Amino acid sequence: MQPARIMEILNVAEIAAIACADWSGKGDKVAADQAATTAMRNAFNDIEFSGRIVIGEGERDEAPMLYIGEELGRGGEEIDIAVDPLEGTNLCAYNKPNALTTIAIAPKGALLFAPDTYMQKIAAGPACVGKVHIDNTPEENVRAVAEALGKDVSDVNVCILDRDRHKDLIQGVRDAGARVRLIDDGDVFGAIATAVPGTGIDLYMGSGGAPEGVLACTGLKAIGGTFMGRFRFRSDDERARAEKTAEVDLDGVLTMDMLVRSDDAAFLACGVTDGEMVSGVSKADGCVTTESVVMNAADKTVRFIKTCRRGENGVVRFH
Repeated sequence: MQPARIMEILNVAEIAAIACADWSGKGDKVAADQAATTAMRNAFNDIEFSGRIVIGEGERDEAPMLYIGEELGRGGEEIDIAVDPLEGTNLCAYNKPNALTTIAIAPKGALLFAPDTYMQKIAAGPACVGKVHIDNTPEENVRAVAEALGKDVSDVNVCILDRDRHKDLIQGVRDAGARVRLIDDGDVFGAIATAVPGTGIDLYMGSGGAPEGVLACTGLKAIGGTFMGRFRFRSDDERARAEKTAEVDLDGVLTMDMLVRSDDAAFLACGVTDGEMVSGVSKADGCVTTESVVMNAADKTVRFIKTCRRGENGVVRFH
């Protein structure tokens, strides 16, 4: 993926973040998500490329825009796009950390093309590659991570979405002697954070949206680490639709190379609220400032980018 193309897509993430940041702390997650989705779609359509949404806001009959299969752009290079226009709608609505706008891109045919369903997931950092497995018990995975990181089991931190469906998983991790960090929303961050020192997250487990799984997997391809998934269909209709497009074993383990079938892939995220990976949108002196991260699997680079939009009269400060 050419650097110029990645910067164009980064601009899309930034525009969406600015749009939904206006709803931060106002308690309306629907309005926040709609603002991000509308801004993102409009920005995509200004780009000279042929984009195809393979992971998005839902099926065509469920989502008015950024739906799975929607084609975007003015024509040109063919690119697969996975999006979560506002990763952490509740985080934005209640002004909690780590709300992001997220996008993954790769050449056409490289990203998993599947319905918006649930996915069981496990993610860990580079030291744990080949050591953890989605079919292992929580205790087996916790002990494997402890050994790989040279930690006591009691010091291993496992990130899990705070959902009723994870009650047994949470208890299993605690019974193994590890710590649990529950998050309200935003499991793209939770999965990627396992590969980032200083976040305090060593292992991510649990089930969440398949879109977030593809996005997190793309990021982990760039920064190292391991990711596995497995579909958890909510209906026969979801499964039937997946049979038409996914081109994988619908009941089997989904490895990183099944979810993202190219190293020419990039993950981009722009902060909406302040978080451990990037800061949120801020306004001062007539400027709107965003902070983003670009993880490029092609050259295994991670870039942190601060952008100041100064408008007509804004003042840019270096510090």
